Amino acid sequence: MTTTSRPARTRTGATRAVLGRAGGYLAVLAAALTITFLLPRALPGGPLRTIGGADVGDLDPAARAQVVAAYGLDQPLHVQFGHYLADLVRLDFGTSFNGGRPVVQAIADALPWTLLLVGTSVLLTATIGVLLGVVAGLRRRHGRGNLLLAGVLLLDAAPAFWVGMLCILFFGVHLGALPTFGASTPGHTGLAAVGDLAAHLVLPVGVLVATGIGQFFLVTRFSVASALHAPHVEHAHARGVPHRRVVTRHLLRPALLPVHTQLMMELGWLVGGALVVETVFAYPGLGRLTFDAIQGRDYPMMQGTFLTLVVTVLAMNALADLTYPLLDPRVRARSRS
Repeated sequence: MTTTSRPARTRTGATRAVLGRAGGYLAVLAAALTITFLLPRALPGGPLRTIGGADVGDLDPAARAQVVAAYGLDQPLHVQFGHYLADLVRLDFGTSFNGGRPVVQAIADALPWTLLLVGTSVLLTATIGVLLGVVAGLRRRHGRGNLLLAGVLLLDAAPAFWVGMLCILFFGVHLGALPTFGASTPGHTGLAAVGDLAAHLVLPVGVLVATGIGQFFLVTRFSVASALHAPHVEHAHARGVPHRRVVTRHLLRPALLPVHTQLMMELGWLVGGALVVETVFAYPGLGRLTFDAIQGRDYPMMQGTFLTLVVTVLAMNALADLTYPLLDPRVRARSRS
């Protein structure tokens, strides 16, 4: 009688786990493809009034039918969906109804601006939120910790568009200290261009940080407060380990594991999480592109931006699945068993 060795069983279990997760991601992607196709068409109204960059709402029925046929909107829904999938296989997202620009080109032009804006804000939000959360968790029964909690909850409850308009009113209109729209000013070169770019980032990044810091803060505060009474932390205190060393070596690492998950979630929304802020500040990113596409019922553009967001979220979730075992030995042990 032959027996399977433990390493072989471990590899088999790991392979099944990887295949199972890959199958789950593929199922989610398939559902997302269907939703990104149907959702634009489920919105009230249609693209005819702005299609091609012109108002065709008052055309006679024959001319309207000709426009509809030219964009394939007269075909049955399942036929349109088939064409949509076939184009995706060729990495062709179609052409915008408004302006005739290829969707891939429009996304490629807008994506770097959003990565700069939201990437900067996520890094600052995570850093500040974690630092304040650690302080509040360690001093949860002191006045400083409660004051931090109240302040962060107040910011977290403020709508981003409202905070953005207040910043425009105060810093832009009243003080005239910072630019309030766009991403850059034409004509600048060299260091002047870099400074101008940074100046345009201050207000939108500030709004994103102020209104998004609460999630990292609350997750960190709860994790640190819970880890204070963990057995290994109490055991370290009982052995006489200095408090600072207990915090840095025995408390923070396990307490910050949920922060890793939160960071991956925030990065998943990297390309679409600033829609409101980009709209308020007229920032030329993917969020603003999505908003304009929704306003104009631009089906190809909506499909392209929605799908870009979905793929980014799935990619960040997959990255979280791959990196979490590197941070938590318990996950590695379960995967080997």
